[in-house]
Amino acid sequence: METKDLIQKIHRLEIKTKGLTKQIFSGEYHSAFKGRGMAFSEVRDYHFGDEVRTIDWNVTARYNTPYVKVFEEERELTVILVIDISGSEEFGTTEKTKKELALEIAAVIAFSAVANNDKVGALFVSDKMERYIPPAKGKKHVLFILRELIEFKPKSKLTNLNEGLRFLRNTQKKRTISFIISDFIDSNNFMEGMRLTKKRHDTIAIKISDNAEKTLPDVGLVQLFNAETGETTWVNSSAKWARETFTANFMEEESNTLFSFKKAGIDCVSCSTDQDIVKALVKLFHQR
Repeated sequence: METKDLIQKIHRLEIKTKGLTKQIFSGEYHSAFKGRGMAFSEVRDYHFGDEVRTIDWNVTARYNTPYVKVFEEERELTVILVIDISGSEEFGTTEKTKKELALEIAAVIAFSAVANNDKVGALFVSDKMERYIPPAKGKKHVLFILRELIEFKPKSKLTNLNEGLRFLRNTQKKRTISFIISDFIDSNNFMEGMRLTKKRHDTIAIKISDNAEKTLPDVGLVQLFNAETGETTWVNSSAKWARETFTANFMEEESNTLFSFKKAGIDCVSCSTDQDIVKALVKLFHQR
């Protein structure tokens, strides 16, 4: 992509997603994600009904009158975007590919975090750790992440989300809000990695898909191409059983994935390339 085209694309993405952030997600984001805990703010005079446990005995002894500690929620968070950039993300049959959908979702979350004065970092993963961008604050940093995501060419087309999740656990010692953005088409046991990650980080799954992955059109003999393995398969789409089997396989896999997330206590939302991301993200924030 030419530099001029890249700048224009990022600028359009910024305008679109920042508008959504300001109008819809600023309050939703703030209330959906809590800080790491309570931090000491100040002391004040004891009032009837205050918790005895909050009395500051040192200050009380010094002034010979009871004082209590006041705590405030720590609001500054670190947001990590774990983004699947494997070959299957290039698929798309409507206005955008799954990679472009992931880009929009990442932009909305990142700008929401910036509006809340939080740090944002990113991991790009295929079947290996492809790129790590450490967390930082500010609009310029978010624009840098988006530019890298647009331009980055992965070394592998395969998928192993565990590699990215393991890197996340090893590098982020403090608790983060980690969004895993992927189609979760992964033959490896990524759920084990998700469960391990959830023990240390607030882990949210955003499952992206394309409508053509669910419905096979009746167009006769078609060649299906696997972008990750390079394998091709011929299917007679005019056969009703073939279309029904195609849809049933997708629905079963989708249902199993969502059920596994629910069972593990991991918040998850699905978003398709032919749908508006607003409804999906609002649903996610309301879940919390």
